[in-house]
Amino acid sequence: MARPRSRTRTPAMASDPNAEDYELLLPAEQSGELSKARGQEDQLASEGRKGDTVAMYLALSGAALFMTITWVIVLVNSPLNWGWFAFHPLLQSLAMFLFTYGILTLQPTSQPKTKAAGLARHQYAILLAGFPAIFLGTSAVWYNKFAEGASHFKSWHGKLGIISLGWICIQVLLGGGSVWFGGAAFGGGSKAKAIWKYHRLSGYVLFGLLTFTSHLGGGWSNWGNKYSPLSMRIVAYWIALVACISGLYMRLRPSKMKFY
Repeated sequence: MARPRSRTRTPAMASDPNAEDYELLLPAEQSGELSKARGQEDQLASEGRKGDTVAMYLALSGAALFMTITWVIVLVNSPLNWGWFAFHPLLQSLAMFLFTYGILTLQPTSQPKTKAAGLARHQYAILLAGFPAIFLGTSAVWYNKFAEGASHFKSWHGKLGIISLGWICIQVLLGGGSVWFGGAAFGGGSKAKAIWKYHRLSGYVLFGLLTFTSHLGGGWSNWGNKYSPLSMRIVAYWIALVACISGLYMRLRPSKMKFY
């Protein structure tokens, strides 16, 4: 004997006694479409792995704490007396937060719709906001040294910083070329997709370099020592940055790059 199918009553059904009858009158084709849609929703819900949400909050919290403390250090120490240099820590820390968000928003996507939405957010955060911020921040400290007749790129922070900026420019060209206009710049299709996986790997390595450069700039520079206590530097340029990169790397999925 066939068992009757159980039906879930929605709030709308509870208020409308005819709602369930209407659902029963749906053509089989529409019922199939509803089932397909529910299946897609289940797939989207399963994109994240266990621990991904915790890792996301860890990374964002670390990046936000790093940026917030940096801004506080600048704003409470008469930044108008610093010349163009004042824009450097403000914009670089903002860029790091935007880069963190831009990477996180693309990491868990595996379905076509979420991939497209994630890629859009990724480009808004990194290309339209993060890249201009870090470029202007680097330009500010360069011009400040130029105006004062000081030497450029003497410290490891300065050397790694300019290397990072050049690397970011290459990243933008690789990433954009592999997806814009169907990846036409690299031959489109599978050829462009092959470039994209190297763009991803390069981005993760670059983020590590940016994190270390930020650590040197805030934790070991004369600027950090002069304008902030040791406890504040430990929280911002040690603990917060470690939390940020740890959370981001915890969400990394090497299997998506498929090098082998």
